[in-house]
Amino acid sequence: MAKSLYDTLGVAKGASADEIKKAYRKLAGQNHPDRNPGDAAAEARFKEVQGAYDVLSDPEKRKQYDTFGSRNGRAAPPRGAEGFNVDFGNFDVGDLGDLFGGLFGGGGASSGGPGTGARRRTAPERGRDLEAHVNVSFEDSLRGVETRIPVDVETACRECGGSGAQPGTAPKICPECNGRGVKAESQGLFALSQPCPRCRGNGTVIEKPCAKCQGSGRERRTKRYTVKIPAGVRDGTRIRLKGKGEPGSAGGQPGDLHVVTHVADSPLFERRGSNLIVDVPVTYPEAALGATVEVPTPYGDRISLKVPAGSHDGKLLRVRGRGAPKLSGGGKGDLLARVRVTVPQKLTKAEREALEALQKASRENPRAEAFSR
Repeated sequence: MAKSLYDTLGVAKGASADEIKKAYRKLAGQNHPDRNPGDAAAEARFKEVQGAYDVLSDPEKRKQYDTFGSRNGRAAPPRGAEGFNVDFGNFDVGDLGDLFGGLFGGGGASSGGPGTGARRRTAPERGRDLEAHVNVSFEDSLRGVETRIPVDVETACRECGGSGAQPGTAPKICPECNGRGVKAESQGLFALSQPCPRCRGNGTVIEKPCAKCQGSGRERRTKRYTVKIPAGVRDGTRIRLKGKGEPGSAGGQPGDLHVVTHVADSPLFERRGSNLIVDVPVTYPEAALGATVEVPTPYGDRISLKVPAGSHDGKLLRVRGRGAPKLSGGGKGDLLARVRVTVPQKLTKAEREALEALQKASRENPRAEAFSR
């Protein structure tokens, strides 16, 4: 029994959309060609995982897959319905001519006059959008980077040029419908048209299918695209590459490629929007008396920062314009220095005597102030 798409991602059939996405990200990261250069098995596994996610991440495709199973890793149409394209939101007026042509003696809207018949035209269909994921270091997310990413794309077969026919041959006019793509079935006064069962509405048949694509005219292969990651991207930022998705059919526009960024955490900086937070340890005397300390920035340099006298633990000191770049509007956010008052674990004799003297001289009674509220 062929492995199901759920087994490919390692999730249960009733898994939620978040569980499917989480499993995909994990497996895609493990088998990514950039992480496994020259490993054909990992690349094949990456394609398999990508194909499973393409179906299970789309509610309609997932519903179709759960009902009818798959065909070559894709949700299959219901048996016997391959030639139908029922979309009442995009109804082709030409279909009305096929439907009622028998009633009025015509063969549909045709420049050849009544009774001549017209081949049913397939409406242009936009290609499917694709999604790819790219890992970005924290530093690259601030300065921007250009990288190349592999994308599994369905394209015209290179062997037959997309015709589906064996090289040296060509599709021929369907002898059953004479190239119209539809057949009329008499129903009394009406002649109802439906897609030709032999050519499935294409109007042509392939007598010698291409060995590489089995007559589909399409093949899946990995393309590598260069993508510019702008400065300021965050985890989950989506970058659209127009026209880099799968090609359309019948002259339709290609889909788009959506690149999703995954930004690594920084050991020093915490991100909040375009602002960055860095913890600045200070001693108790520095916090009480005030001090000037050096603070690192995410751009590799250090700046002098004045800690005001009486600063408490957790106080935020703002350094304007030294945060992360803003994706829209330009400029940068702020760097927020968070004061962290340290307590010494061991004291010298002099330090202990100084603290004991301070304790005797101190007028502060924080518990009395806190508990009297």
